Amino acid sequence: MTRVNVSSNIIDWALRRSGRSVMLQEKFPNLDAWKTGSIQPTVKQLEEFARSCSTPLGYLFLETPPDDLLPIPHFRTIKDKQVSQPSANLLATVHTMERRQEWMRQYLISQDADEIMFVGSGRQEIDIKRVDIKKAARDFRRALNLEDHWASKQANWTAALAELRQKIESLGILVIVNGIVGNNTHRKLDPAEFRGFVLIDKFAPLIFVNGADCKAAQMFTLAHEIAHVWLGTSAAFDLQQLEPSADNIEKFCNQLAAEFLVPENELKAIWHIVGKESDNIEQLSKHFKVSQLVAARRVSDLGLVSKSWFYDFYKHYLEQEHVATNKIEKPAGDFYKTQNLRLSRRFAETVITATREGSLLFNEAYRLTGLHGKTFDSYAKTIQVGE
Repeated sequence: MTRVNVSSNIIDWALRRSGRSVMLQEKFPNLDAWKTGSIQPTVKQLEEFARSCSTPLGYLFLETPPDDLLPIPHFRTIKDKQVSQPSANLLATVHTMERRQEWMRQYLISQDADEIMFVGSGRQEIDIKRVDIKKAARDFRRALNLEDHWASKQANWTAALAELRQKIESLGILVIVNGIVGNNTHRKLDPAEFRGFVLIDKFAPLIFVNGADCKAAQMFTLAHEIAHVWLGTSAAFDLQQLEPSADNIEKFCNQLAAEFLVPENELKAIWHIVGKESDNIEQLSKHFKVSQLVAARRVSDLGLVSKSWFYDFYKHYLEQEHVATNKIEKPAGDFYKTQNLRLSRRFAETVITATREGSLLFNEAYRLTGLHGKTFDSYAKTIQVGE
């Protein structure tokens, strides 16, 4: 039985990286002994520890932890500090999205596709330090090919969210919504670490929305992310309480998203009528087709209610949603329809087309999508590419 020595720094690093320290301490009761060297793990035990930590086995043989940082800026609301140790789940997700983006980019270039003019076009027209946010929101809406009061034509805010997502993808932008790493239900993404991220590219810009976040917050996250694409800046962010970090671009994206979803002049006119009514936030939500959470954040930002009122509302809202989620038995759902969100339908259609053209091997298509064999074939049939 072969035993190996492991650096205590490496073990601590792997535990922090996993985000599952307590569970792993219970699963591997000899961890403290491994760190002191009084007991050395077997190769088999170390392999199991690596799998449990979602960490490459080779890293555990190093003397000091490797630089394992995000390839994009990560803006945090809390204390405005950059994250020094992103979780293994976030890293895996970003790297997977980078691989998909790079393949998409190369494929589009091979097809003589044009660059997407929307990407970075906002930065060319405005100075974010001296911007008229109302005018910027109007320009932003036009760039998205949306009419004035577009959301009011939707049945509810979930329909408005779907409409916005469709408009974004119609520009050639990949939109992925997923709450887990790939299709691994045991690796849930943590909204407290990040609500979304953006990877900028002129041919294949990519937006990722953390689907583990409450549905009510996803509309604002998506609006914030598409603002990043308009400016041409990559980033990951947590937007705790829908609040940005102190970074100037983050602040601007938040202001733009808020004015885009809930225009200030229109809100104040309605608030003058409904502000004193008990269901005022609900009425705003129905009018603007945003969630009550977004409506409450907006009236707080405009000084129509106090910050403390919003924080109480935010806490109560999340508690209610948690209770409602636990009460309702969720159906299993349609696996293949879910893939349209987890992969981006546009990306999936392109991969399937490339395999049928013969320009992409099936093994590579399986690696890019995370779908294999008959599952890949069945999914391809559900979206009827090339039929």
